[in-house]
Amino acid sequence: MGQFYSGQKPKKWVSFIPALTPKMQFRLISAFLIFIGSYLPLAIILAVQDIPKDWWGLPLCDIDKISIKDCTFTPFENPWFSLTFLGLTFISVLVANLFFRKISYPFEIEVITTKSTPSDLINYVFPYVISFMGINYEEPEKLVGFAIFLLWMFAITHKSGQILMNPLLLMFDWRLYEATISINGNPRQVRILKQGLLMPGIQKAQTIQDFFITRD
Repeated sequence: MGQFYSGQKPKKWVSFIPALTPKMQFRLISAFLIFIGSYLPLAIILAVQDIPKDWWGLPLCDIDKISIKDCTFTPFENPWFSLTFLGLTFISVLVANLFFRKISYPFEIEVITTKSTPSDLINYVFPYVISFMGINYEEPEKLVGFAIFLLWMFAITHKSGQILMNPLLLMFDWRLYEATISINGNPRQVRILKQGLLMPGIQKAQTIQDFFITRD
């Protein structure tokens, strides 16, 4: 069972119940960055689709006779859209990983049973990615619809506490588990995110929205 310092004199330690502590919440900008990072695969697909067929047949630049006018540094037909969406989603993935590295773990929980559920992360976003593979940057009306869809999905995801359902966290070895934990002797069924394998036993923990984030 976790403990925290009471801050009273004389100094002493008192037990506290994690289930009753306030959950960490994301600031709006941080939540949006974590959310939009899950669409990096779609950004890559749209960027590749934005490269014209003729570009693939162009010869490489001659290093000995390199000339700016003879080389194409940006192959995209719509570089502003392609590079902005690609850069935003890529940076968001890095920011999400950095965010998890900065998490503090103020209490302990006892993990009784665990079950890995990586498919939940994948199934949460990828169907939406696939459904928008048909759009391109040459159709502004579809881009407006896509932007509205993203804002709507973000609002629902943020409000429902599912921001952490980001499949690209798997790239950094973060894994989602369904677990039974014990708090003050009372069993609870929870979802846990952990970098690496989650084994039964004592874990340091933090609560963020509807998730427990743990480490050994």
